[in-house]
Amino acid sequence: MQTLIEYGPIVWILLSMSVLALTIFFIKVWQLLYSGANRTADVETCLQHWQKGDVAKAIAALKTSRPVSHVVQVAVQGVEQKNLPEDRLTQELNRIAQLKMLSLRSLLRPLEVIATLAPLLGLLGTVLGMITAFQQMEIAGANVDPSVLSGGIWQALLTTAMGLSVAIPVVAMHTWLERRVDSVASKMDDAVTRVFTQLPEALKSNVTALGANQRVA
Repeated sequence: MQTLIEYGPIVWILLSMSVLALTIFFIKVWQLLYSGANRTADVETCLQHWQKGDVAKAIAALKTSRPVSHVVQVAVQGVEQKNLPEDRLTQELNRIAQLKMLSLRSLLRPLEVIATLAPLLGLLGTVLGMITAFQQMEIAGANVDPSVLSGGIWQALLTTAMGLSVAIPVVAMHTWLERRVDSVASKMDDAVTRVFTQLPEALKSNVTALGANQRVA
């Protein structure tokens, strides 16, 4: 504890950033697991029923608490009920998808900021420590003790090491989370596209009607 106090506020800031980064990481992992964001077995079942023209079973198969499933449900119901023109249905799907992705991407930016600032703060601590060490050397003049100088230098360099120790795992956390979120976005786009490209014969007239309504409007 005494050592940490001697290193000043920068070390405490870095420690706080590391705790914050870990907290964000566990929150995001819990969110991904709890929401089932990357689980799409129900979507595959839905699309199989959708291709066969069994809309009721297709909708019933979806677990709408999952982001991809919710967007697919809106797409299926929009096509089946013909309650929106094609362009408005597309806008509604984009709106819902963006809201879902915004929720999944929340708190990723703070991780990115921590990964960027941690090594810079560590470097700042080193620079300040070196300044202090050389000031002490100047005050000592010809009586400077090399062991005191070297001790001041290694203590100053410790903040850089600590900054990197915080930044490296945070970069790994951010990259992993970002890849998982991007995977959800890709699955969402693929599933909605398949709703329109794998239309059952009985519903193809609905899409034609949607397009006709759009042209009339």
